[in-house]
Amino acid sequence: MQVTDTVEITGHLMDTGVLAKILDDVLDYGGDYTIERFEVGKTHEDESYARIVVLADSNDDLQRLLMRLQTHGVNQVDPGSAVTRPAPADGVFPEDFYSTTNLETVVRLDGGWVPVEHPEMDCGLLVEGARVRTVPVSDVRAGEQIVCGAGGIKVVLPTREHKALGDDFEFMASTVSSEKPQALLVRQIAERMREVKHDGARVLWVAGPAVVHTGASAPMAALVEHGWVDVLFSGNALATHDIESALFGTSLGVDLAHGQGVEHGHEHHIRAINSIRAAGSIAAAVESGVLTNGVMHAMVKAGKPYVLVGSVRDDGPLPDVYTDVIEGQRAMRAQLRNVGFAIMVATMLHSIATGNILPASIPLVAVDINPATVTKLADRGSAQAIGIVTDIGLFLEQLAYHLVPDYRRP
Repeated sequence: MQVTDTVEITGHLMDTGVLAKILDDVLDYGGDYTIERFEVGKTHEDESYARIVVLADSNDDLQRLLMRLQTHGVNQVDPGSAVTRPAPADGVFPEDFYSTTNLETVVRLDGGWVPVEHPEMDCGLLVEGARVRTVPVSDVRAGEQIVCGAGGIKVVLPTREHKALGDDFEFMASTVSSEKPQALLVRQIAERMREVKHDGARVLWVAGPAVVHTGASAPMAALVEHGWVDVLFSGNALATHDIESALFGTSLGVDLAHGQGVEHGHEHHIRAINSIRAAGSIAAAVESGVLTNGVMHAMVKAGKPYVLVGSVRDDGPLPDVYTDVIEGQRAMRAQLRNVGFAIMVATMLHSIATGNILPASIPLVAVDINPATVTKLADRGSAQAIGIVTDIGLFLEQLAYHLVPDYRRP
């Protein structure tokens, strides 16, 4: 016997294509649906409303389907109250735990709605007295109360999330393409960064080693020095090649001034790592005068935090790099307080990792020369991501031109 529930969603359902995604997901999860009510907004600014009866073969199937639909902002018409169960062991959720989205979320407890602290996708909801917060499965402890099932939970889509950078950015909701006016986009990003800083929020950067390979360390360092980089997430490679560039003038052994390989250049990155390890840390190398320029030097001098999380591919690594990825995740989460804008340049894996822990309410821009990199971020759940396909060096040069007074490339 089939079980049913009635759900609803309000928003820009037609121009974002979200209604089609909702109905496809119902069918993909083995369910069925009946559209009970549908009101279409008449203008671009008007929101639409849909009320849908969804059917599934069992209550377990229905609960999983309801959780899936909530990733699109769909809520039950009558959600009831949340149910909690204790975690059976450290690092283990109850079997029917609610799997979170990155949308703004509220949970109904004792008749009242409680906002979830720092929404994050693919976590559980931990109830602590009158508070509810997201918790990754690796951090849950036996006996902690975890919300189970989809009941008693509502999510809220960001207002016009496809216009995250303002009305003039609406055209960017289309498929990622290199055929967009890059200078205009950079100018609008610069304006948004000014607004974020004016509001007292922080700008998060996620960057890959192509920042150095393309010769863009100078504009990136200038942005740091003038206060446009409040926190940096990256891996071993960016810091290593930035330091290699500062010490030897090369990146991956290629002379950045002439674009040619140099004799024994292949050794430079590991010698750079060794120099920092001998100093004890990147900050110690700056303090002792070993490291005198570059992005990491600028971060240290500006007193700005950075989180470097490594991988099995890393040489060295640098002493500042987290080699335990779970500890690296925790360090990244700890730096998200008051972040109001995120810029991700030339790194797919770190961008996806960061997107996974960011609330959907934080607008983010992903920049890469490869269209697949910037589209993959949205495909992995960061629906607020806006993609710009361009050369990283040119992008950073243009951004520095707009944000750094009298910027001239050294």
